[in-house]
Amino acid sequence: MKDITEAKRYLSNAKEILREKAVKENGVYKDRKYVKMAGHTAYAGVLVALDSVLGDKKKKTRKSVEWYQKELSGTDKKILSYFLAAYDTLHLSMSYDGNLSAAVSKGGLELAEKIIDWAEQKSLA
Repeated sequence: MKDITEAKRYLSNAKEILREKAVKENGVYKDRKYVKMAGHTAYAGVLVALDSVLGDKKKKTRKSVEWYQKELSGTDKKILSYFLAAYDTLHLSMSYDGNLSAAVSKGGLELAEKIIDWAEQKSLA
């Protein structure tokens, strides 16, 4: 449960970065640096939440996107599709490309929230 709280904190921080630093005007953020930072922060929250459910504490190296895909494909196909979309939106579009569209960021954060909520439900079961 500690991991889920941490994942929610990451997501909250990402929202705060966008709200307070990226400066939205007419549906577009003005500062790419903070969009990238928010995307990275939210994606890190998704990974923390997934790690709490998928485990594999023995693995000391970084897990690849393919590892998460493989694990989720055997666990929950719906969450797998959310994860792939979150990877594309949060990690690639926001973190790497710094996509300034507020709609893109909003969609990515909603996906992160769904994944974290799913992980929370799994950890309570």
